[in-house]
This record gives sequence, structure tokens and C-alpha cells, in this order.
Amino acid sequence: MLKQIIVIAVATALTGCAAANKTEQPTPVDTQTLNASLAQQQGEIVQLIKDNQAEQSKAITALTKQVDDLQTTVNSGQQKQKTVIAVPTECEPSPIGGKFILGAVENVFVDELKASFETRIDTGAESSSLDAHNIILFERDGKQWVRFDVLTNGADKPAQTFESKVERFVRIKQEADENSDRRPVIHAHLQIGKYKAETDLNLTDRSHLDYQMLLGRKFMQDIAVVDVAQSFINGKVTPPKDAK
Repeated sequence: MLKQIIVIAVATALTGCAAANKTEQPTPVDTQTLNASLAQQQGEIVQLIKDNQAEQSKAITALTKQVDDLQTTVNSGQQKQKTVIAVPTECEPSPIGGKFILGAVENVFVDELKASFETRIDTGAESSSLDAHNIILFERDGKQWVRFDVLTNGADKPAQTFESKVERFVRIKQEADENSDRRPVIHAHLQIGKYKAETDLNLTDRSHLDYQMLLGRKFMQDIAVVDVAQSFINGKVTPPKDAK
């Protein structure tokens, strides 16, 4: 009995050793299974690429929106800034309105005499006057007229004789203790620089004064203001070539 058990044990041990020394062989893979596995991996890779592209597209869209929002903010800020510093379309009215400026002395062209005179602009005098000599009153067609001489070319040149209708007579009192001076008044068209106006001139001998003409307040009223710190602001008018 013991012998039999030993024999069986030895046989079993020998069988186990033989099984342990036998090399295991890999399980063969068929072509269909391999193709299926490759197709699955390819699909996974393609899906991964698509997912990546989708994320990039979302990121680009979000960035584009941020840029558009920033541009809108910048444009809005620029528009607000323009509104703040906008220059008014209308300027404030001039304090002197449509009046022109005269200096203390101006060259004045008298159209009726076709001559220019250095003229004192005097706001202290009411009326305007012209230096005239040999003043003679006469009647023409039932109207009062006056003939007078004016030194149109300077004191060293012969005077010219003019005739004009008398508009009226005025009395001028130079000093408080003197009698009033009755003067004939003529109507004249004047030009100072580019400005033209009409006024009345009383005729009187001004040879003892500095200027042959004087313009008073009546002439300047509503059309001019005087800057006494300046002279000859408006230049000199050149008489026409055909002036006599």
C-alpha cells in the first residue's frame, strides 16, 4: 500500500514539472477584430480633434466679442468727449454791434468836394464843421445857396470854389462870453476808409485850428465808436482820377 502511494506521488510530481516547463503561446488575433479596433481608435482621435476645434472656435468668438465691446466703449467715449469740447456754432454778439471804430483823427473824403481832409473826431462837439473862406450867400430858384472857398490841396495851393444849397442855419457859441456865430449848413456825403455816410457840415473859418474838418456826435451816433488812443485807423480814400 505504501509503495503504491509513493509511486502515485512521484508520477504526480513528474507531471507537474512537465507542465511548468511548457511555454505559453499568444492567442492569435483575426483581421476583422484588428480593423474594428483601429477604426474605434481613429474615431476617438477624430472626435478629440473636433472637440478641440470647437473649444478654439468658442474662444475666438468670445475674444471677438470682447474686442467689439471694447471698440464700442472707445467710440462712445470719443463721442462724449466731442460733445464736451464742441465749439458753439454762434459767437457772442460784438459789444459795439455793427458800428465801426474811429480814431481821434481820421482821413475823411468829402464826395461833393472830391477831396480828403485830416479830420478831428470830437465827441465833445455836437455838430460837424468844414473850414471855408469867402462865404457868400445867394438865392437860386427861390432857394438859399452858398458859395465858398476850400483849400483842398493844402494851405500853399490855391483854393477851390464850390456852391451848395443851404439846408439851414445854426448858431454856434464857442465861449460863454462870446456872441453866437450864425453858420450856413450844407449836406455832404462822406467816406472814411470803406465806410460811407451822410451828414450836415456847417461852414466856418477854421484856419486858426489844427484840422480843416471836425466831426461831432450827430455824425457818430448809431454808426461809430471812437478809440481816442488811436488815429487814422481806417486809412485814406484816394480821390477818383476824373475828380475836378
